Formats: sequence, structure tokens, C-alpha cells
Amino acid sequence: MLYYARTEALRMLRNRRYLIFVIAFPVVFYLIMAGAFGGQNDPSGVSYSVLLMVSMAAYGALASSLMSTAVPWAAERGSGWLRQLQITPLPGWMIIVTKICTAMLLVLPGLLLVSVVAVIRGVQLPLGTWVPLELTMWLGALPFVALGLAIGSLLSADAAQPVAMICMFALALAGGLWFPPEVLGDTLRAVANVTPSFHYADMGHSLVAGHGLPLTDVAVVGGWALVLGGVAAYLYRRATVRE
Repeated sequence: MLYYARTEALRMLRNRRYLIFVIAFPVVFYLIMAGAFGGQNDPSGVSYSVLLMVSMAAYGALASSLMSTAVPWAAERGSGWLRQLQITPLPGWMIIVTKICTAMLLVLPGLLLVSVVAVIRGVQLPLGTWVPLELTMWLGALPFVALGLAIGSLLSADAAQPVAMICMFALALAGGLWFPPEVLGDTLRAVANVTPSFHYADMGHSLVAGHGLPLTDVAVVGGWALVLGGVAAYLYRRATVRE
């Protein structure tokens, strides 16, 4: 299991799409936006540099969750690699658990790098805020990992890539990770309220503002994790039966 997880992680770290969309893009976008608006505060007095850090870390985690699951999983099914894994001593549940653990491990680079860059730019938070913030942003990526596995179990590699990209950009936009949803109209605000990405980022925004974790955000993100996890498990079983 450990060897399989290590192989999966190293393969993704060599993937250019992963490096661009998960590592480079959030950091570059953060530097641009923080340079333009970082000196200002929101109405509650929280620096935009801090809020942008949370939003870009959330985007990096979202992108990593989908990039490290959807296309690789679909490619493994299409190439017969999944069939080869099924005839090894690894039980079926361990294969999917390893995939989830590897995806969660790959969330960390983008998440931590944005935070490090923010600290270099002068963001300062108490240790009692940093620890729950990073832990929340890490565990909160579970719904997006489940979504990626569902896409990879349902579609071919060629189809999974554009679908994963569309989901990634749609969730980032609707969730207010690039621009606050309130500036984009009533329709998008209504959509944002039911997306896991909006409530995922809002947990981080609430923590850095000193308000703790809103129960509504936790419930929505947890609910999406359960629903998408159930869908991913069903599609995985259906895919393995067909294999």
C-alpha cells in the first residue's frame, strides 16, 4: 500500500498540469491580487491579504483534489492498470483508500505554499489560528477528492479531463475563490450558497476573522463529502464490475 501511494504521489508531482494549476497559478494569482488590494481591509477589519490567502489556498486544494484523481483514475481504468491492481493481494477497498490518501497528501503542497508566500509578504496570524486553519482547509478538500474519483470512475480519460477542468473552474467561480460572489449578481450568490467550495472557503475566512468554524459551513461541506463519497463508491464498484 505504501509503495503504491508513493508511486502515485511521485507521478502527480511530475505532472505539468498539476504543477501549473495547483502550485503556480494560486501563488501567482495571490501575488497579483495581494499586490493590488492587500493593503485594504474588508468591512469587518480583516486584511484582504489574509482573505486572499485563504481563497487561493482553497483554490489550490480544489484544483489538486480534482487533478490528482479524475484523469489519473480514468486513465488507469482505460489502460488496464486497475485490472492489474485487482489481481494483486491488495483488496479493492485498499486501492480506493490509497487513492484518497494520496490525493489528500497532494493537497498539501499548494495549500502550504500559498501560506508560506503570504507569510513572506507579511501576513501574521497567531499559532492558534494557523493550526486549525491549515487542518480545516486540508480536511475540507474531501468532497472535491470524492468528486474527482466519481468523474474518473464514470468517464474515459479523454472525457474526464475537460469535465474535471469545467468542474474546477465552475466551483472556483461559484464559490467566490477568485471574486466575491456578491459582486457577480443575485443568481451566482444563490448558487454559491449551495456549493461546497463557497462554504469550504468560508470556513477559512471565518477562522482568520476570529469567529471560529460556522456550523452551517461544516454541515454543508460534510454533507457534500458524504453525498459525493457515496456517489464515488457506487461508480467505483460499477466500474470495477465492468472491468
